[in-house]
Amino acid sequence: MKRKKLVVLGFLGTQLDFAGRDAKRWERWRPTISLAQQEDLLIDRFELLYSGHFQPIAKQVIDDIALLSPATLCRQHQLQISNPWDFEAVYSALFDFCHSYPFDLDEEEYLIHITTGTHVIQICLFLMTEARYFPGKLLQTSPPRGGSNLRDMAGSYDVIDLDLSRYDQIAQRFSQERADGRQFLKSGIATRNLAFNQMIEEIERVAIKSKAPMLLTGPTGAGKSFLARRVYEMKKARHQLAGRFVEINCATLHGDGAGSTLFGHVKGAFTGAANPRPGLLRSADQGLLFLDEIGELGLDEQAMLLKAIEEKRFHPVGGDDEVQSDFQLIAGTNRDLSLEVVQGRFREDLFARINLWTYQLPGLRERREDIAPNIDYLLTQQSAEIGQQVRFNKEARERYMQFATSSAAIWAGNFRDLSASVTRMATLAEAGRIG
Repeated sequence: MKRKKLVVLGFLGTQLDFAGRDAKRWERWRPTISLAQQEDLLIDRFELLYSGHFQPIAKQVIDDIALLSPATLCRQHQLQISNPWDFEAVYSALFDFCHSYPFDLDEEEYLIHITTGTHVIQICLFLMTEARYFPGKLLQTSPPRGGSNLRDMAGSYDVIDLDLSRYDQIAQRFSQERADGRQFLKSGIATRNLAFNQMIEEIERVAIKSKAPMLLTGPTGAGKSFLARRVYEMKKARHQLAGRFVEINCATLHGDGAGSTLFGHVKGAFTGAANPRPGLLRSADQGLLFLDEIGELGLDEQAMLLKAIEEKRFHPVGGDDEVQSDFQLIAGTNRDLSLEVVQGRFREDLFARINLWTYQLPGLRERREDIAPNIDYLLTQQSAEIGQQVRFNKEARERYMQFATSSAAIWAGNFRDLSASVTRMATLAEAGRIG
């Protein structure tokens, strides 16, 4: 079988690979040069990437590789990276390189050298190899532990194949963590509704990976506030949020007090403003702000909120100086905001900003298969509050479930109605037994 050509792609190490131009440079371990010193690593082509004004160092490295391995073809590529410590700049440059490079998997195999370059470059190389933009394996070199001759200075190397099954256990741990996250968002309730479970799975992925606003829609009592708090608790447990969970029902905000409640005010901003007030947006700095019934906000407050979301700063009521607050926003509504936009009651630009991740929470009547596990969850809560175990007898549970899942059960308040129903039964249960 014909041997595929071995191609190594790596960044120039402007510090580690450069050791001057005199003979003493051979007394120092240089990561890129060391690859040509490995007796069992026959490199057919080396693609040396660099940025900035380091072409003289790149040429020196290529010349030294040619001395050690004349059969290795070396090519250099200057990438336009404004700042090698800026993730976006590095990733964009590497992305463009990958799309223009003529990878030939039928004829060649690729090793991606990750020992040189800034830490940001190394991270990007890892991520892009994992995502198969670089269709190869990772290559890591290590310095020698001693020695004085050229062979001793080669050090060692390791090839890391991200596709190998030896890493399955790590992948399984990530999968288990995601499953734990989904269960956390559901408070461990073994929900059975397929559409709801799929929605929770996506919310978990989005919440972990994104700080963009999220919009939760659905009828009153569908669990929007509960879910928003669980998202906050999950992100805080993973150290993605450091601040508080702050929530407000915008239907309670009226008149001039709405702006003060949300954005704060300075002393003397209006009659009665004897002291400054930080406002809810500042209180949510580094945390999560849940604005329930966001459709009830006035148009002026909507404009101020849009600026705060996009720029992370805003003016308190009566203030000349802007203040800052970096918060994640989850909004809730039981209205059709697209219709509100058409009717001029909700700003189109704000709707576009918060409509990136929108989830419709179904009402209880749409999740009748989830009534039983939610009853079990509520009984556990009531048992903890009352201080004794509360349970149905068999016949009572059957009768209640028959009613709860029938068309006679309207559940206008959805899970709030279910919670109130279970609370009443648990409170009146003799010796903790509902019968």
